Amino acid sequence: MRRLIAAGAEVDVRNHHDRTPLFAAATRGYAEIARALLAAGADPNAFDERHDSPFLEAGAGGFVEVLSACLDHGADVRSTNRFGGTALIPACERAHLPAIRLLLSAGVDPNHVNRLGWTGLHEAIILGDGSGRYLEVVRTLLSGGADPTLPDGDGTTPLRLALDRGYVQIADLLEDAAVRS
Repeated sequence: MRRLIAAGAEVDVRNHHDRTPLFAAATRGYAEIARALLAAGADPNAFDERHDSPFLEAGAGGFVEVLSACLDHGADVRSTNRFGGTALIPACERAHLPAIRLLLSAGVDPNHVNRLGWTGLHEAIILGDGSGRYLEVVRTLLSGGADPTLPDGDGTTPLRLALDRGYVQIADLLEDAAVRS
């Protein structure tokens, strides 16, 4: 790859799905390749046919080194995927805590609402399993500014969602946070 770049290969060449080499590296978490492509000018915000980008894919995969490299090379923290979600939302769904911390520190809005009417907090509760990993995701989101009272698209609060699923520890955390807000 380095030889191809040195020979003048196009770093943002597209395949039949409109994906670049950086997209492929980001999807697999290949940090060294991603850094080399970014250093050669690859675009971390290049959308494919589904409206995903290398930056968004790295967030969904929890690939912190790739995320960090994308951020260092101009990744747009406000960009959204095909579901209208930021890189933070799928990271919350999958409990990728290091990625969540990095994205929050980079300025990704913890209260961004996707097309389903969900924030990262909603996804962690609705699509998570209520385990300790997801308790830590909720704790991290709340400390990062997530609004514990923001309802989903159906008007259901995170507290109600947690209670309905029997996630008692998460519900307690949300209740405490709502009282403090």
